[in-house]
Amino acid sequence: MGDARQKLIDERVQKAIDLFEGGYNCSQAVILAYCDIFDMEFETAAKVSSSFGGGMGRLREVCGAVTGMFALIGLKYPAADPSDSLARSTNYGKVQELAAQFKSEMGSYICAELLQIRREPQEPVPSERTKLYYNLRPCTRCVATAARIFGEDIFNG
Repeated sequence: MGDARQKLIDERVQKAIDLFEGGYNCSQAVILAYCDIFDMEFETAAKVSSSFGGGMGRLREVCGAVTGMFALIGLKYPAADPSDSLARSTNYGKVQELAAQFKSEMGSYICAELLQIRREPQEPVPSERTKLYYNLRPCTRCVATAARIFGEDIFNG
């Protein structure tokens, strides 16, 4: 991979980390790091991805960083026409490919498994973002990994 491409990816990964550490949820951080490429307004992207943090509204299901990556796949490989089965197959194939890559690197793409907690809904109130929060959880690494995997796909594909 060329140095220029790697620099583009590294910048997007750092942007995602900064957004997450600035208070956006994991899904928002990944989507917001790339929304400008798809001419999506920042505020719209923040709103549409706001429900997917904490494994989809703190249900601890699919990691929010991964669902953010999936949303970006939908923008890069859209399947907007319901009669276009080739586009849908391409989209689903890319979701499966990048999900497998994330799972290979992180061990899972399920929020509860990543956090090593029981897989059940939690109180809807988000956890307070403290230094301890960031140190004890893999969330920043999940955000960085999802942002990097998508960046490698978009800038090298």
